Amino acid sequence: MADQLLFNPRSYDPAHFDPETRRLLRATVDWFEDRGKRRLIEDYRSRAWLADFLAFAAKEGLFATFLTPASAADGHQDKRWDTARIAALNEIFGFYGLDYWYAWQVTILGLGPVWQSDNEAARARAAELLDQGEVFAFGLSEKAHGADIYSTDMLLEPDGDGGFRATGSKYYIGNGNAAGLVSVFGRRTDVEGPDGYVFFAADSRHEAYQVVKNVVDSSKYVSEFRLEDYPVGPDDILHTGRAAFDAALNTVNVGKFNLCTGAIGICEHAMYEAVTHAQNRILYGRPVTAFPHVRRELTDAYVRLIGMKLFSDRAVDYFRSAGPDDRRYLLFNPMTKMKVTTEGEKVIDLMWDVIAAKGFEKDTYFAQAATEIRGLPKLEGTVHVNLALILKFMGNHLLNPAEYAPVPTRRDAADDAFLFRQGPARGLGAIRFHDWRAAYDAFAHLPNVARLREQADALCEFVTTAAPDEEQSRDLDLLLAVGQLFALVVHGQLILEQAGLTSLDEDVLDELCAVLVRDFSAHAVELHGKDSATADQQRWALSAVRRPVVDTDRSARVWQRVEALAGAYEMAP
Repeated sequence: MADQLLFNPRSYDPAHFDPETRRLLRATVDWFEDRGKRRLIEDYRSRAWLADFLAFAAKEGLFATFLTPASAADGHQDKRWDTARIAALNEIFGFYGLDYWYAWQVTILGLGPVWQSDNEAARARAAELLDQGEVFAFGLSEKAHGADIYSTDMLLEPDGDGGFRATGSKYYIGNGNAAGLVSVFGRRTDVEGPDGYVFFAADSRHEAYQVVKNVVDSSKYVSEFRLEDYPVGPDDILHTGRAAFDAALNTVNVGKFNLCTGAIGICEHAMYEAVTHAQNRILYGRPVTAFPHVRRELTDAYVRLIGMKLFSDRAVDYFRSAGPDDRRYLLFNPMTKMKVTTEGEKVIDLMWDVIAAKGFEKDTYFAQAATEIRGLPKLEGTVHVNLALILKFMGNHLLNPAEYAPVPTRRDAADDAFLFRQGPARGLGAIRFHDWRAAYDAFAHLPNVARLREQADALCEFVTTAAPDEEQSRDLDLLLAVGQLFALVVHGQLILEQAGLTSLDEDVLDELCAVLVRDFSAHAVELHGKDSATADQQRWALSAVRRPVVDTDRSARVWQRVEALAGAYEMAP
C-alpha cells in the first residue's frame, strides 16, 4: 500500500482540486513517466534545453492556466493564481528534475512585476505570451552587485519622446535565453534616489538584447544578458520610483515560496531509490536495513521529510488567507525558503550515508538529487539572509501574540489576488502573530512535543533575560545562532497545526519532534560556543539542552512505514 504522506506517481490522484487542475497535474506526471527515467537522466547529463517539456506545457496550456491571475484571464474560469495548486506542481517538477522546476520558477518571478503593474498593455501582452507557451525571466541581479538593487547599473537614458534607451547587463537570469518577456530592474539617469527606479519589460528576441552566456553548466539556462541602447516605450514601463523597489521585493515574496515544495519533490524521489537500494543490498549476510544505525538514519530522513511537507502545506493556507491586516505569511515565507530547503539537504545527506557509492551512479535519480538539493537554500537569498529576515519577527511572535480568526485549510479554487497588491515592502517588525503555544498544547500528551515546548519556553526566557545587547546585535554570527533556535519553534508550530488538521499518525509526529529536540539542543550548544556569548547566555544555552524521550516501540512502528517504501515506486525505464 502506498504511503499516503508521500507523493507517488503510481497512486497520485489530487482529488481535492477542481477537474481541470486534476487533469493538468495528472497529465504532467504522465508526460514524465512516459518519457522514462533513462531519457530524463540523459537530458540532465547532456544539458539539453527543455524544448520538449515546454512544448508539452504549451500544448496543455499548463503555465497559462496556473500562472494567469483571474484579473488577466479574460473570463477563463480555470485560470487563476492559486498557491495550493502551484505548490502541487512545484513538488511534481522537483520529483522529476530541478531543471524543469527552474524554468517554471523563474517564469513566476518574471511575471511578478507584470501582475503587480497597472500597465494594461503589458499585462495583456503577458497573458497572450503565456497562452502561446512562452517562458518569462526576472532581470534583477547583476554581476557586480548581486541582488543589491540600490546599486543597479542598468541605466535608462530619456530619449526625448517620452521613452528611454536602456543600457546595462544582468547576471544569474534564468530563462534569459528564451523569455518572451523579461522584467528588468534599472534606474533613470535623470532622476536621483529611489524616485529613479524603473521596472520595464524587455524581449529576449530584440536585436538590442544580447545573450552573453549561460553562467552554469546545466540545462537550466542561467543567463548573463546585456541591453545596448534598448528602446523602452510607455507600454514597456511596469513600475517607477518606490513602487519598482516594492515590486522587486514583493515578487521575491511570491517566488521564494516555491523553493520548499521543489525540495520536497527531490527528497521524495530520492527516498524511494535509497530505501529500495538499502533493503535489497546484502552486507555480511543481512540486508543493509537490518543495521540499527541505518534504520535510525532512514527514519530520521523520513520524519524530516514529513515535517517539510507538513510545514509547507500549512504555510500555503497563510499565503492564501493573507491580506493587509494579516501578513503572517511574511515570516512563514523565509521559513519555507531557509528551513525547509536546509531540511532537504539533511534528508539527502542521511540517505546518502546509507547508500554511499550508489549515490554517485549515473543511472540513478539520486545522483542529480544530491547535487540539485544544494542549490535551493542558496536561491532567492542565502540561508543567512533569510535567517536575518526571520529574526525581525522573533519578539512579536514569541512574546506578543494577537487574536486572529482560525486559518482554515485552503484548497478551494480561488484566486490569490492579494499576492499582487502586497503594498509597501516594510514594517516587518510590527507584524503580529497568533499564540504559537496553542499548537504545542494540542499535542502536549506526546512526550517529545512536550519536551520541544520546554525548549521553546526557554527561548522566550532567553529573549526576556539574556537577549543580545546593542554591541552583540551587530554580531551577525551570534544572531544567526539565535535565529536557528527561533526557526525551530516556528517550524514546530506549523507542523503541529497541520498535524492536527490532517490527523497525522502520532507515532510519526512524536518521532519527528524527537529529531527537532535534538536539533534545538545542537543549536543551543552552538550558541554556547560563540565568541561573543556572555556568561549568562552560555549558562542559558546549556540549560536548554534536552534529551528526546526514547520509545523503542514507537520508533519500530515508524521504521515499518519507512521499510514499506522499498519497491513502492520506481520510475519506468
